[in-house]
Formats: sequence, structure tokens, C-alpha cells
Amino acid sequence: MLQKLFYCLLGTGLCLVVCSYSTAPASKAPAVPAAARPGIKTIIIDAGHGGRDPGAHGDYSTEKKVCLAIALKLGAKLKSTFPELKIYYTRMGDTYPEIKARADYANRNKGDLFISIHANAAPKVKHTKFLGYKTQVYYTRKGKKRIKHTRRVKNYKTWYTDNPSRGTETYIWAADRSTIKGDYVGERMAEDVEDGEYVPDINDPEFKAKSLLWTKRFFNKSLLLATLVQEEMAKKGRLNRGVKQRNEKGIWVLQATAMPSILVETGYITHSADEAYLNSKKGQEDMAAAIVNAVKRYQGTSAPQPISKTTNNSSTSKTS
Repeated sequence: MLQKLFYCLLGTGLCLVVCSYSTAPASKAPAVPAAARPGIKTIIIDAGHGGRDPGAHGDYSTEKKVCLAIALKLGAKLKSTFPELKIYYTRMGDTYPEIKARADYANRNKGDLFISIHANAAPKVKHTKFLGYKTQVYYTRKGKKRIKHTRRVKNYKTWYTDNPSRGTETYIWAADRSTIKGDYVGERMAEDVEDGEYVPDINDPEFKAKSLLWTKRFFNKSLLLATLVQEEMAKKGRLNRGVKQRNEKGIWVLQATAMPSILVETGYITHSADEAYLNSKKGQEDMAAAIVNAVKRYQGTSAPQPISKTTNNSSTSKTS
């Protein structure tokens, strides 16, 4: 009798264990931004300035025209090299999308890379030469009491020459702005959930920590791509001014885009040789080809990040 009771209790226990496994809720995977998933599917190309904003001025050209010409050639070359890619442009004509609108457009179209094209500028260099002394007339008092005086003053000749600054440099967002970048990455992570996925609370501390982690990964990817761009530019004979960080207006597009982002200062439009190069067909083709080659190397070097499955309870144009 005791033996039968023992087997009955044992069988009941096993049933309860099996039932508990079959009815346990499935783990909820955290959202992962599309830009962190394997492969590059979408690239956003941003031609700087445009419309009412001409950007920097050279002797005979403007930054907005040079940026657009290079951006369009870049898009065509990327599409030819990677036919499966979707290429989006923040502008394809002489228009001016607001800076915030450019970033919003990139995020809305779920870009995997953001490449902004610009041209740099530097003020002319002032020169002075002492020529000697000259006589200067000046007056004291007023009306009938006015008295004329003369004095000897130094005499200088002043003239300006082109600033010698030239070459190419690429910017990424500043590391001390990662919290701002993390906010946009978090918003995109929340938007990129698929059907049936857990929708995270963007104000949850754990979620914020994860968004900052992805932000750091995006920073590393941006630094990698920027470095490769500079290397490819050097192969084309350009002076390599390196990869830099900047917090000023205009770099908003880097910190507000929830993806790896770079801004390429293709050359100094205020330097006569650079201006001629940037306006030439060869120069524009070289710039575009260098960036395409960098993207090729980036795809091969930047290993995809594994997607975590841990439980979490808490105006514009396109070619495709």
C-alpha cells in the first residue's frame, strides 16, 4: 500500500514539473537597433548646406554646390557597387533641409550608416609691413577754438593671402556627447521592435544602460569608418588631416542620428588648389570612390554584433 502511494506521489510530481516547463512564459528579447544587426542595408547620404545656406565660399564656387555634386556621385557609385543597398539622400537639389530634419529623416528610414559631405574653409591670412612714418593731422577743441595739430605715426601696408590650410579630414561626434546620442539610439531601439517582441520602456534605467552600450558600439564603428575614409583619401593623393571630434553647430547630424555616422570635410574651398580639385570631375570622382572603398573595407572589417536574447522585464529622396 505504501509502495503504491509512493509511486502515485512521484507521478504527480513529475506531471507538475512537465506542466511548469510547458506553461512558463517565453523570454522577452530586448529590441536591437537595425543599424547594429548584421550587414548594411541602408545608407543615408547628406549633402551639406543647400538652398538659402550656401556654406563656405571659395574664389568662384560655394560649398553647397560642391557637396551636392560629390554626394550624388557617391550615391551612384555605392548603388553600382552594392546593388542590394537602399540609398537615401537628404537632398538631391538646391534645397535646404533643416539640420534636425536631416537626422530625423535618417532615423525614420532606419539607416545603417550616415555619411555627410562637406567642404572646409579657413580665413585668409593677414600680412602687414612697416613702411616708415607719416604725418597725421588731427584737431582739438571745436568751432572757432579748434586747433590743428600734426603728429608722426607709423605707416603700414596691409594685404591678405590664401590660408595654406588644405586636405581632407573626417569628423565623428564627440565622445562627451554620447549621452545625447544614446537618447536617440534608445528611441530607435524602441521603434525597431518586431511583431511579438517586447516593447521596452525608454525611461527604464536598464534600457538606458543598454542604449548607451549600443552608442559606444556605434562610436567605435564610426571611428573605424572615418579612419578608413581618411586612409582611402590618402591613397588618392589627398593630404590626410586625420579623424577629429567637434561639438559645434552642424555636427548635430552626427549626434542625433541613431547609427554609425561620419562627416567628411572633403577639402578647403578657400585654398585655390583644393577648390579647383573639388570642382573638377576627377576630384569629385576621387572623393566618391575613396568613400566607397572605405565602405567596402568597413563591411569586411566590422564584424556584426551578436543580438542578445537575454530577458528584459522592465523633404527628401530615395533610390532603391
